[in-house]
Parts: sequence; structure tokens; C-alpha cells
Amino acid sequence: MRRILVGIKRVIDYNVRVRVRPDGSGVVTDGVKMSINPFDEIALEEALRIRERGGADEVLAVALGPDDAQQQLRTALAMGADRAILVKAGEPVEPLAVARALLKLVERETPALVILGKQAIDDDCSQVGQMLAALWDRPQATFASRVEIAGERAQVTREVDAGLETIEVDLPAVITTDLRLNEPRYVKLPDIMKAKKKPLDVTDLAALGVEAEPMLKVLKYEPPPQRQKGVMVKSAAELVAALRQKGLV
Repeated sequence: MRRILVGIKRVIDYNVRVRVRPDGSGVVTDGVKMSINPFDEIALEEALRIRERGGADEVLAVALGPDDAQQQLRTALAMGADRAILVKAGEPVEPLAVARALLKLVERETPALVILGKQAIDDDCSQVGQMLAALWDRPQATFASRVEIAGERAQVTREVDAGLETIEVDLPAVITTDLRLNEPRYVKLPDIMKAKKKPLDVTDLAALGVEAEPMLKVLKYEPPPQRQKGVMVKSAAELVAALRQKGLV
């Protein structure tokens, strides 16, 4: 069976304004809407499209996080994933530990392709895909804006600083997705009802033999400084004068 493994992460919804706790110990999550990381949603959509084109037989969604992450996995199942696995973890897990946990699942599930979002919108690390490819010793194609599967190879168009770059990689491989790859489908109510009957397995890091001891220590969270109010000017000359007064020109 040709299987695609997709990693998803539970994050604060991108429409929600993130607030820092008064004591600076983290961000407020109580009563806040949580969703699938947008880049991971794109990764899942691409996996579903590949399956619909006959390039895969099964799409497996995997999340690492608290019990509440089952909600995001059920959303993934409603989008069309065939089954899901939750790896339970209490505290936020660093990218290397996530990559090691995914590697254990990759070794068990033997997917032909692993698709991940290029980064999460909460920590912006953009590391898990690259780390997984290195640990798995398989090719990687990051920041994909177009993916074509042909037999045992994948042609991937990447978004780079100079424009677009097209590469070919042998499968199995790791692909990370960019924003312009696709637009995720809308989840309908009948699909949500069907998702409740799809298998969702739960394990934990200890069962996978992965340690999540943090290597970094976060001392404090601070919100960004408030922007200063803008000043309206009536002409270009007045703008130049104001910039000179501030020593900017």
C-alpha cells in the first residue's frame, strides 16, 4: 500500500489575536480557538489530491500534542484522511524531538511520502521537515509550491529567494509545503459525521522510545512594542522636512 504521512500541529487560530500572560510565562490559550496549523492544512490537502489522482492508497494524519489535539485530527479525518495517530505530549516539544517521534512512526508505517507544513505559525521554527529527512536519510524538498508524483520520483517546484526552483527527488522523501501550493477544501457536515467513525489511535513519546527533554529554556514572553502613531503630512516637502527632523535622511 502506498501511504502518505502528513504531520499536523494544533496552534492558536490565525484569526485570533495572541495575548501574553500578565506574568510573562506564556501566551493565553484558555478559551482561545485552536486550529490546524495553516501550512499543515495545505500539506494535508496536497496529500488528499495525490491520493485522488491515484498516487497513493492511504493518507495518515499524525499530531503530537495534548489530548485536545484529537479535535484537529478529527478535522483532518473530516477533510479526507483515512486514519490518524495522536502522540501524546504534555509540554510543547522541540523540533528535534518531534522529528524523532515522526521517524519512529515512519519506520512503523513505511510511507512512500511524508508531507509537512514548512513551519508552524506559533514558533516559526521551520526545522522538523529538514530534521526528519536527515534522521531518515531520505531526500527532502522544502517550500513546495507545486508537486507532481511520477512513479518513484517527485518533481517539486520550490519557492526560493531568487524565484522558483524545480528539483526531482526519489521516493520515499520529505516535502514541506508553502502557501501557494493549494487552497485547502472546506469541511462539510456529513464529512464531520463520517470522521467520527474513522480510526484514531493514541500513543505517547515513551511508547515510541523518544525523550523530549528540552534543550532550550524560555525565560520570558513579551508582547511586541506598540507602534507609535503616524503623522499626516500635506506635501512631499513636508514629509522630507519631518524625516530630516528625525535624522532619517
